[in-house]
Amino acid sequence: MKRFMFTFLILLGGIVGIQAQKSLPDNFHLSKLSNGLEVLVIEDHSVPLATLELCVRNGAYTETDEYDGLSHLYEHMFFKANRDYPAQELFMEKVQEMGAQFNGTTSTNRVNYFITVTNPKLEEGLKFLNSAMRYPKFDKEEMKKENLVVDGEFERAESNPYFFLNQEMSKTLWGKHYSRKNTIGDHDIIKTATPEKMQIIKEKYYYPNNTLLAVAGDVDPAEVLKYAESIYGDWEPCDFDAFEKWPIPEFDPIKEDIRFIYENENTRQPFILMSWHGPDTRNDVKATYTADVFSYILSQKTSKLQQDLVDSGLAFAVNEYYQTDRYTGPIGIVIVPNPEKMEEAIKKIYEHIDMWDNDDYFTDEQLQTAKDLLKISDAYSQEKTSSFVNSVTYWWAVADIEYYVNYGENLDKVTREDIKAYVNRYIKGKPHATGIMVTKEMREQYKLDEFFKATK
Repeated sequence: MKRFMFTFLILLGGIVGIQAQKSLPDNFHLSKLSNGLEVLVIEDHSVPLATLELCVRNGAYTETDEYDGLSHLYEHMFFKANRDYPAQELFMEKVQEMGAQFNGTTSTNRVNYFITVTNPKLEEGLKFLNSAMRYPKFDKEEMKKENLVVDGEFERAESNPYFFLNQEMSKTLWGKHYSRKNTIGDHDIIKTATPEKMQIIKEKYYYPNNTLLAVAGDVDPAEVLKYAESIYGDWEPCDFDAFEKWPIPEFDPIKEDIRFIYENENTRQPFILMSWHGPDTRNDVKATYTADVFSYILSQKTSKLQQDLVDSGLAFAVNEYYQTDRYTGPIGIVIVPNPEKMEEAIKKIYEHIDMWDNDDYFTDEQLQTAKDLLKISDAYSQEKTSSFVNSVTYWWAVADIEYYVNYGENLDKVTREDIKAYVNRYIKGKPHATGIMVTKEMREQYKLDEFFKATK
């Protein structure tokens, strides 16, 4: 994709500021209003639709224990009554009148809200989002209903036994700051949430200078910017930096290896999860790209890991992953071992970790294939603009827009030496947590308590 240094300038009575120059694709137009609201326009004239999104730097990482999961609940309350549509029925009537599709998501580092409309409804859609963003009612009765809806999502997640192992690992990995990684939240906190707590979240994070407005589709950038100024220009910014006033704590490092067994009577086969603290986009951006490449090397069917674990019959599946994050991204290995060969499978994993910094652990072809697969996956994600814009805003929150648009170029820069440095800094010989989920019968049958004591 062609890149060039781009500055988008439009005169609106001197009110619209200019974002610092960025290396962006030629169909990206990034500006900033004087109240701090960033405005990103992504042109795609293939279909006469526009997706409008508001993305806020909020999410699990802003949550103390007593707010565990409430960013997610707030997301649900966004699509409820507000000053301009004072009843839920009126809100939904407006959605139908516009022919809009709407949704929102919550992750560790962001909460986003988006609607897709036909392009003649652009101004109307921007006004609609403005009403929901700036003037929510947090109706008590509606909130009681939505508490149950969000809690229902929690219960659906619990239908998958792996959820429990992942939660237990998260508590082990993040310790006292577990709530800041627990997007789905806590049952009791969600059920007992109040409108007052929603208002506190709004007063902390819902300001233009903590928000990105993204418009993607068959639109004119100058027209979008004109509407943005007209509709959002009087939105008052906060006079503080929320992340200085309520700083995100650093996660305490793991000081020693931790092992645990988690019993779940609904699991059909053992699951093993190993986790480390990895890099983040504040302190080691280069390693975040390296981590992605290394994960894709290990996932290839030709990799030594797959051959020695899966092809040999020691495990039914093995997967190494890294999740990019602004604050300490987790590195993990998921193993579905052959129950009859669990001890051998775990020992083999440790053998491979010891070899991960060897010069001959992977081939040049596997290194290049990993980069190619990552770039192909990224290209596929751009096929549908209405979902592509969600990816762009996600990376705006986790790092910045340049992190995403230059992703392929930075993957190409990853070398063998980078991978060796990454493995030695974050994985090999570093304290980590290992959890295994089994039934009580499996625990006794395979003498796991004895094995875990003896395992490296």
